[in-house]
Amino acid sequence: MAFGGILSASAAEPKQVTSIEGITEYQLENGLKVLLFPDASKPTVTVNLTIFVGSRHEGYGEAGMAHLLEHMVFKGTPTFADIPKALKDRGAEYNGTTWLDRTNYFETLPASDENLEFAIKLEADRMVNSFIKAEDLASEMTVVRNEFESGENRAQSVLMQRMLSAAFEWHNYGKSTIGNRADIERVPVANLKRFYKKFYQPDNAMLVVAGKFEPESALKLATKYFGPMPKPERQLENTYTEEPAQDGERIVTLRRVGDVAVVGGVFHIPSGPHPEFAAVDVLESILTQAPSGKLYKALVETKKAASVTGGAFALHDPGVLLLMAEVAKGNDPQVVLEAMLDAIDKVALDGVTDDDVARAKQSLLKQRELQAADSAGLAVQLSEWASQGDWRLYFVYRDRLEQVTKSDVQKVASSYLRQNNRTVGMYLPAKTPERISVPPTPALAEMIGDYKGREDVAAGEAFDVDPLKIEARTERVTLPTGLKAAFLPKKTRGEAVTLRLTLRFGSEESLTNKAKAAELLPKLMARGTKKLSRQELTDALDKQFTELGATASLRQPGVVTFTLKTKKKNLPAALDLLRQVLREPALAEKELETLKNAQLAGLEKQKTDPTALAQSAVSKQLNPYAGSDPRYIPSAPEEVEMLQGTSLETIRELYETMLGAKNGELTVIGDFDAEATKQQIAKLFDGWQPKVEYKRIVRKSDIKVKGNTQSLATPDKASATYFAGLVFPLKDDHPDFAALNLGNFILGHGSLSSRLGNRVREKDGLSYGVGSGLQVPAVDDRTLFYVYAICNPANMPKVEKAIREELDLMLKEGVTAEELDAAKQGFLQGEQVGRTEDAQLAAIIEESLEAGRSLKYQADLEARVQKVTPADVVKACRKYLDPTKLVIVEAGDFRAKDGDKK
Repeated sequence: MAFGGILSASAAEPKQVTSIEGITEYQLENGLKVLLFPDASKPTVTVNLTIFVGSRHEGYGEAGMAHLLEHMVFKGTPTFADIPKALKDRGAEYNGTTWLDRTNYFETLPASDENLEFAIKLEADRMVNSFIKAEDLASEMTVVRNEFESGENRAQSVLMQRMLSAAFEWHNYGKSTIGNRADIERVPVANLKRFYKKFYQPDNAMLVVAGKFEPESALKLATKYFGPMPKPERQLENTYTEEPAQDGERIVTLRRVGDVAVVGGVFHIPSGPHPEFAAVDVLESILTQAPSGKLYKALVETKKAASVTGGAFALHDPGVLLLMAEVAKGNDPQVVLEAMLDAIDKVALDGVTDDDVARAKQSLLKQRELQAADSAGLAVQLSEWASQGDWRLYFVYRDRLEQVTKSDVQKVASSYLRQNNRTVGMYLPAKTPERISVPPTPALAEMIGDYKGREDVAAGEAFDVDPLKIEARTERVTLPTGLKAAFLPKKTRGEAVTLRLTLRFGSEESLTNKAKAAELLPKLMARGTKKLSRQELTDALDKQFTELGATASLRQPGVVTFTLKTKKKNLPAALDLLRQVLREPALAEKELETLKNAQLAGLEKQKTDPTALAQSAVSKQLNPYAGSDPRYIPSAPEEVEMLQGTSLETIRELYETMLGAKNGELTVIGDFDAEATKQQIAKLFDGWQPKVEYKRIVRKSDIKVKGNTQSLATPDKASATYFAGLVFPLKDDHPDFAALNLGNFILGHGSLSSRLGNRVREKDGLSYGVGSGLQVPAVDDRTLFYVYAICNPANMPKVEKAIREELDLMLKEGVTAEELDAAKQGFLQGEQVGRTEDAQLAAIIEESLEAGRSLKYQADLEARVQKVTPADVVKACRKYLDPTKLVIVEAGDFRAKDGDKK
């Protein structure tokens, strides 16, 4: 039966259940939970529908059904026949995800009454009225299978799943959410419909609305569209499987083609709601955090491992602590595993220090504090806590985390970091049986009770994202050193402040044979100062609730970017830390070696990764420069050679002679004292001038390369990659840009809703990810057009044919007025949504500073977009997008399998 959109006069008023720190919970008569989280500082609205079903709820023959159903719910309803298009037309950022305990669907749109009603109506409608048709299942099944195959390419992910499978003998947490290949391929549509009707009901769902909206209006809309759904007569049974205590260490060995060895361990731990979980989370941070982590010091600093990672899984039922390490090249994985286990055993036996606990807690609390300032992100994050049993656990966990002591961490370490409680890659028999009992999930109603929380987070202002209004509020100045700067003070949720600094240095001549050194420079600068070691710098940033980023790319030689995300009261101290990083970096040999090892591990993986190989091969042809030229794009083996040949002396020389605050852009956005901040920044940069003249490095657009197709072999890779590109002269202020950009938007902007997406993914079911893109600069006269897809290697000829046919069709027949109107709306609303994120807005303003223009450019572009006609689009596409000039690379394992031979 269809209930979406029907207003029932008899529907009871929603009942307010509780309100905590700005989030209010209501419950409809049919059992639906509704959380309202108004945040006027962000001119967007996020709607998140969580269905409490994941792989934990799947039965025999249903492996992957929850995830497959997530895909099918995007296939339409009688009211919304094309859901991806409806979302794209409104400029929505959207997704659906499935995990062990839940499935969720969420979208963020420009805030308006119309968009709020659209999103709530859509989620209500597809929760009960989705088609779930056999023909859709037939095509989507292959898409999900391709997603499965793509995951099979990542050895670390496969090893993690193998360890979980071994660790959980009975509980469904040992099953991959994406499912079993056979179940994915064979599931009958009738079974999928039964699963859908059983779980996709109002008494098993939670709706979250966050952002700029009127709570009363949102509640009325939730009642209007969800209220008429009757509460099901069926009673959902709680899953009751309890994993028995492990009776011995379990061992997993994975052998696949690749280049980087990985070792790991899985330990059973209590569930997310359990009071001990916060201490386990602190323990995980103490073990893995760089550079203080016990495993980091034991493995990375000793050059046994390139990196260590970990995670404490906060789940409805008892979960796991996962610890993994990428083995540095030249080391014996067995030796690394033994060193890893020795370090873990030492923590279990000897314990941790007060400093260890304080540092880990501060880091976790900082991450949480910064995340809490993003209402859209928090709206989605609440799915995880609610799926554990109650969304209020989000706050309960914080309170518990603040109270964690050294003895708490020692207790969980000695209880759970036990040999008989772990799954690793080796086996050692025990003399006597040992059982480690993990406590059950507590009774949540009794434990949480009438929890009240604390005061609400500081609210931000209602920020207008019209580009001309943003420009009117932005102060643009040139600092005494020559740096271009923009300051945009505004009230933000949680008093957040975002800073972005890009410095430009060197020239084609001065950076000859130094491109890799230039790329390593900012990352090394952020790893310690003359006064603060890497650990001390990390601790100081955590203490000030500040995130520091430092990036550079071989594709942009002579450009480094530093970012800060902090809070108003912490900004002065954060700026002083940035000053030390910029003006007093340690540039230590030890940290360079650690950085090199981490990069070497990544490059080793790229040597056999189809996507990395395809993109690199295309880039090399489109950038025909000599190997010494800073614009040269190296292959993975070449980059390894460059990395190993880069000395600390070269990096220090670059810093001392080329870096300075003369050329570049600075943007500060958020809740800050403008005058005090400007004065501190002026002091920060005072006297910092480069000794070597800066001259912009420009990539040529008139390259002489003929269209061609190349095939690369990547043995034993389950997924293949198609990548194609071409370059041509064009900047974003060219009269053709608006029409060409809309043409690409229609052709391939989005795997779910575009011509390529509709054909290759939705209709033919050949690819999980397919699309096209344009990289159009504001300064250089060089645009890149590219097309990409992943697929089963056997389907590559079909994928190539479908892409070429869709491109030819667009060039021959153009686009329809309806397509163009939808693209205009989607593009314009997407631009609006982008300006609601301070980090994105900082990048937009930075680009305008570099190009010497104001945000009037954005306003003018949006006006030009509105005037584009179908004739303009086809004319621009025919002018620039010549299929015969495409450089195409296909990478995969194209050897005929035995079953494929005729």
